Amino acid sequence: MPSTEITTEIPAPLGREQPQLAQLLDRPGTRVVLLAGSRNPNAKITLILLDDYGPSFVIKVPTTRDAAQVVQNEGTLLRQLADLGLGRLATTLPRPIGYLASGALPALASTALVGTQMAVRYHAWRHTARQRRVRADFTAAGDWLADLQRRTAGQPGPVTLLADCLDAIEARFADHPDVAMLRARLATAAGRLAGEHTPRTVVHGDYWFGNLLVDRGRVVGVVDWECGDLAGEPLRDVARFAVSYALYLDRHVRPGARVPGHRGLYADRWGAGIAHAVAGRGWFGALVREHVSGALERLGVSGERWRDLLIAGVAEIAATADHPDFARAHLDLLVAIVRSDGIGEEDSTAAGQPGPADPPQPSDAADGNEPAGAPDAAGVVA
Repeated sequence: MPSTEITTEIPAPLGREQPQLAQLLDRPGTRVVLLAGSRNPNAKITLILLDDYGPSFVIKVPTTRDAAQVVQNEGTLLRQLADLGLGRLATTLPRPIGYLASGALPALASTALVGTQMAVRYHAWRHTARQRRVRADFTAAGDWLADLQRRTAGQPGPVTLLADCLDAIEARFADHPDVAMLRARLATAAGRLAGEHTPRTVVHGDYWFGNLLVDRGRVVGVVDWECGDLAGEPLRDVARFAVSYALYLDRHVRPGARVPGHRGLYADRWGAGIAHAVAGRGWFGALVREHVSGALERLGVSGERWRDLLIAGVAEIAATADHPDFARAHLDLLVAIVRSDGIGEEDSTAAGQPGPADPPQPSDAADGNEPAGAPDAAGVVA
């Protein structure tokens, strides 16, 4: 890759002079593709640089100082992952090359991975209406994740994911009227999870279908490691894939209409697909339960905790999502799920928290058959 000659080594301190990104973009023969932008407050812009040799490398450009720190952290994690010795999985991770200067901020350069975003298939015509295709997505994502977690398993620790997220939600949304109710209703679920233990493993941190590249039914690339952890709670990734997959089931359905292929699911509220999955309804709910329960048992946790983990997955997004509106939408959804499904109602009543009335639910009549906008083409992603 001739372009890498003007990059710096990852360990180089940010204070050292770095090549300017603008110089690279002006290089004769270089073509630039804007892969992704973001509406988050601390957004990053992702560029692919190509030359006569094909895909060369990817540049992640921060737009704020906070985003720059995230980009730098991702570069550090990618370097640490490269040193782990992940065997065949190593080829499915971007390799950090160095930093370029984008104004006063560091832009991360990494190798490009070739594959088709799972999101392309997800948003294809009636893809999520067909059980066989959806199962193939869950199998591919689950197989790659299981391999990563087996290769990096370390010392066990308690599953405090839900308890930690409830603490973070209380700090982030101190003025939300239902935070106290959530804590009371979910205390038992948080306690059940905390009584279990999982090995600490490498964690991606944003393991949704938009960050997975696939080819011939398997994951060939996993990108965007800015939320990753070298030794963290592996159930974060299990929950994130299931919750994010459920979120967009109604993306291409007009408001109020039935979601094709999913009995009883209507596009009548934000996050209807997640509520459908948490309730375990239909073939999709059963598939999600199978996926989550299997991962729990593989990691040494009772498969009966599958719903507790999905709840924790929704709570984690509410607690950590960069965009405040996206985070609050998940919080409001979590409140609605807890109320409508009666989760922890007896526990909260016993603790002095009155259980609010359930909101009306849509009919369960039979039907016919990120983050982010839907991508519309296969591509090369960093």
